[in-house]
Amino acid sequence: MPSLHPILEHVTRRITERSAGPRSRYLQTMDAQAHQGTQRAGLGCANMAHTTAALPAADKLVIHAERAPHIGIITAYNDMLSAHQPFEHYPEQLRAHARTVGATAQVAGGVPAMCDGITQGEAGMELSLFSRDVIAMATAVGLSHNVFDAALMLGVCDKIVPGLFMGALQFGHLSTVFVPAGPMVSGLSNDAKAKVRQQFAQGLVGRDALLESEAQAYHAPGTCTFYGTANSNQMLMEIMGLHLPGSSFVNPGTPLRRALTEAALERAVANTGKTGQPRIRLADIVTEKTLVNGIVGLLATGGSTNHTLHLVAMARAAGIVIDWNDFAELSAVVPLLARVYPNGKADVNHFHAAGGMGFLMRELLAYGLLHADVTTVMGPGLTAYTQEPWLPTIDGQSQLAWRDVPATSGDTAVLRPVADPFSADGGLRLLQGNLGRSVVKVSAVAPEHRVVRAPAVVVHDQQELQDLFKAGQLEKDFVAVVRYQGPRANGMPELHKLTPPLAVLQDKGFKVALVTDGRMSGASGKVPAAIHLSPEALCDGPIGKVQNGDLITLDCERGLLELEVDAATLAARSVTHPDLSHNAHGTGRELFGLFRAHAGEAESGGSPLFG
Repeated sequence: MPSLHPILEHVTRRITERSAGPRSRYLQTMDAQAHQGTQRAGLGCANMAHTTAALPAADKLVIHAERAPHIGIITAYNDMLSAHQPFEHYPEQLRAHARTVGATAQVAGGVPAMCDGITQGEAGMELSLFSRDVIAMATAVGLSHNVFDAALMLGVCDKIVPGLFMGALQFGHLSTVFVPAGPMVSGLSNDAKAKVRQQFAQGLVGRDALLESEAQAYHAPGTCTFYGTANSNQMLMEIMGLHLPGSSFVNPGTPLRRALTEAALERAVANTGKTGQPRIRLADIVTEKTLVNGIVGLLATGGSTNHTLHLVAMARAAGIVIDWNDFAELSAVVPLLARVYPNGKADVNHFHAAGGMGFLMRELLAYGLLHADVTTVMGPGLTAYTQEPWLPTIDGQSQLAWRDVPATSGDTAVLRPVADPFSADGGLRLLQGNLGRSVVKVSAVAPEHRVVRAPAVVVHDQQELQDLFKAGQLEKDFVAVVRYQGPRANGMPELHKLTPPLAVLQDKGFKVALVTDGRMSGASGKVPAAIHLSPEALCDGPIGKVQNGDLITLDCERGLLELEVDAATLAARSVTHPDLSHNAHGTGRELFGLFRAHAGEAESGGSPLFG
């Protein structure tokens, strides 16, 4: 293998040194759990009877005998999410297949899985980020029965995979495999869908046309086909070695998808160490090098900005401390190799057909841009991940096999080699200045829009800005400052409904940008948006002192976010927090008090929620 890029080596060493204490404590805990083993061997008779009461007689005998691996399934199934609807029949499929390989399986628990597409712009979105930590807790509750030798994680979307990941790491002594469901087949193109959204924002088409467009885009079981957080999750699980190679973007309901699902169970069984193969624990897979590989994958594909929050929390669950400086330094040297909507016109099905994850990982490995010396669910190294799955017919039967991905990209408008990237650096930038620290996704922002210097238009929620747009008061250059959208204020909802009106104004030739202490969706696109601004307004961050008309410079090239007000004037300004009492009894607001307390600690570095 080629030498590791020096910046990867430097960043990984720094993370390792920074994490020495918490990582050591985490591994000691996992070693102690592994030494104790599962409770089945010493479980009381009544406890064992509860474990197996509802199982078929044959499964009871196998579990009571204490020799065969027993697999716990954590599922995020519901049929509200198209991406999770295929999971409905996975448990019965997995239980049946477990018996054919001499194992048993049970659903250990279910976790909530809300659809951000449904709650976008609504009160329920305030619970979205909170749900990640609920999912992590629910995952740990499911595994806390401690009768399992391995675990399968069934989840795809936004907060669900990070939550499953964080919860599973509390039982990192287990063999664990993440099991995807795949994207829906392509419908109306994402580019065409976005144009109808902009037309609706301008009043050029009605709701009926908008609904028809959306229904043609989101039309079948499977993940939404744009490259938002859900599909960024799938990329991460594969590049971090927690999926089977090439399994992330195989469509639901196909023979190949079924074969990969059964193979995931076989791999979990094999990795228990009870079948003669080496034991592979989740704690052995998730290391500093693995997490750096995940960041590299995010940058090389122009992935979701949400992972500048999630990956920090996911790493903390394994005792590893990463921060935005690590993202920024890696972004300077990792080339952008994929253009998938909103960074291009293609969808994830096109990306997969052009060579997908196998091509991407082979290219990054060839240039020393991934750590090759990691452990995965397939064993040591990443060589297996430069291949793709297929179903050749052998002795008259289709059998799952892997083959090398093609030597060249099937479509260089979608996926390129490192020698000919879309850009020399990654899709995320860190912005810093007298307003604080934020991140911006530049992979979808045209170079001519990456520097904006304009007066501020200050609002306290996204509806205010939409009302100004509809009233024709935003036909000018401006920087939208949408504040009191942070974790303590209202749960840090995504502000994706701002994308169409801001895009309309940009298309009219105005210089526009967004600055917010809230989030944008993983589908955030062509308008430069400084998001996740910290400290947030409710914690007396400088964003709370911005006034209408103040000049703001947002410079993606220099990594600058600057309020052009002299320090003395800014210091003299007081912050008067708006009346947020109208939100006091919103969806889940009483439960949200716990989350707000943790988010407050995060501002001073005391909580792993946001790093």
